[in-house]
Amino acid sequence: MGSTVTFKRPDGQSVSGYLAEPEGGQGPGVVVIQEWWGLNDQIRGVADRLAEAGYVALVPDLYRGKSTVEAEEAHHLMTGLNFGEAASQDIRGAVQHLKARCPKVGVTGFCMGGALTVLSVTMVPEADAGCIWYGFPPLEFVDASKIKAPLIAHWATQDVPFPIANVAALEEKFKAAGVAYHGYRYLAHHGFANETAQGPGRIEMTQYDEAWAQIAWDRTLRFFGRTLG
Repeated sequence: MGSTVTFKRPDGQSVSGYLAEPEGGQGPGVVVIQEWWGLNDQIRGVADRLAEAGYVALVPDLYRGKSTVEAEEAHHLMTGLNFGEAASQDIRGAVQHLKARCPKVGVTGFCMGGALTVLSVTMVPEADAGCIWYGFPPLEFVDASKIKAPLIAHWATQDVPFPIANVAALEEKFKAAGVAYHGYRYLAHHGFANETAQGPGRIEMTQYDEAWAQIAWDRTLRFFGRTLG
């Protein structure tokens, strides 16, 4: 269903990514932001799922061709990523690329990509909506006053890497800035919507939960249907 494409960042540099298109090739756009594993088959599958629902989905390759299944290497790749540049250049470039053909464009991301979704809605004025999946950046980097797009978020109450106790402070920032935001909480572990997350053997108690994942996806598609058309 998908293909590799190249697009330009605002600074003129080229980035490649995975593009999945709906039947007929037309629809609203969604930029999908990878987990710390990289641009792998699982995140391509997320883009394919959105394409099947009628969206033009683009996954920017933030690691420039690298991906891994090893937590240690994923941590190394993530640590080497400049988050501010990824949001303001790679992700903004992807949104601008889709805006050339789609009336409205949303942003969604998982784990590391959830944190980048939060940053992106503060740095990408072209984004029309954002959906965060269990991830957020250090709060001092979140200027909520710059967020103009509506947001939803899916949080796991048993999340170890992104403790639910810290979510309240982020939501307080959204509230103080008047962001149109709704957060959902699930009795689940980190990575509950990633069908390859199979329990403590992976990393920090990630665990796929099919039932909660389906509910979160239903809410996501309803939200994008309302905000992106």
